[in-house]
Amino acid sequence: MYSICGTDCCENCSRKEECGGCAETKGHPFGGTCTAAEYIKREGFDVFGKFKEKLVQEFNSLGIKDLKVNDLNLLNGFYVNLEYHLPNGHSVKLLEDNKVYMGNQIQIPGTSRCYGIVADEEYLLVCEYGCDGTDPQIVVYKRREKLS
Repeated sequence: MYSICGTDCCENCSRKEECGGCAETKGHPFGGTCTAAEYIKREGFDVFGKFKEKLVQEFNSLGIKDLKVNDLNLLNGFYVNLEYHLPNGHSVKLLEDNKVYMGNQIQIPGTSRCYGIVADEEYLLVCEYGCDGTDPQIVVYKRREKLS
C-alpha cells in the first residue's frame, strides 16, 4: 500500500514519480503535507473518519443553494489551486500547490458550472467555476472553528 489513508491516490496520480508516494514520504507528498495523512498519523484512522464527516456537515451547513456534499476525496493542491481575480484588479491563489486537501466537485443543476469545495484542518473554500476551472469565483472562504 502506497498511502497512509488506504486510498489508491498514489496509483492514480500522474505525478507519482515527482511526489515520491505517501508512505515513502511519511505523508509529505510533493514536499508539502497531506491533510488526511497528517490527521491519521496524529489522531488515528477512526478519528479521521469523524473529521471527514464533520467537514461534510460544515459544507452542507453553509446554506449555499444547490450545494449538497455527500463525500470528500483527496485532491492535489496543484490541481485545485485556482487563481481568482479580485475587484481591485489583483489576482490571488488561496491554496498551496504542494498540499493535498479534502474536497469534491459538485455540478450546479441547470448550468454548465460547478462548485469546487476544498478543506483542510483550518479552512473551508467553496468556489464556482466553468468547464476545466474557467472563470473561478470565490463563494465562501472561511476559517474553521477550532475543536477543543
